[in-house]
Amino acid sequence: MQTLAQWDGGPGPWILFFPLIWAAVVIGVVTVLRRTVWRGRGRGRPGGPVPDGQSPIAMLGRRFASGEIDEDEYWRRLSVLDEQFGPASKGGPS
Repeated sequence: MQTLAQWDGGPGPWILFFPLIWAAVVIGVVTVLRRTVWRGRGRGRPGGPVPDGQSPIAMLGRRFASGEIDEDEYWRRLSVLDEQFGPASKGGPS
């Protein structure tokens, strides 16, 4: 055991693993924060994050795709949502 702790009077070659361990810890913490705390910032309502697929624009698109609303109503409601929530798609008609 002493051979691992000291190598020629100094720290052994295992000391080279400490930067790798710290890198793994930092990557793990950033990954956890991205999946929990930072998820959803900058999307949806200005008041808070919106779960994936639950934005008003996505819900409107699903209603149009399922046939609940016609094309005229879709474009009318989309123009109102664009004013409040931003453009529905980049480069698309608004």
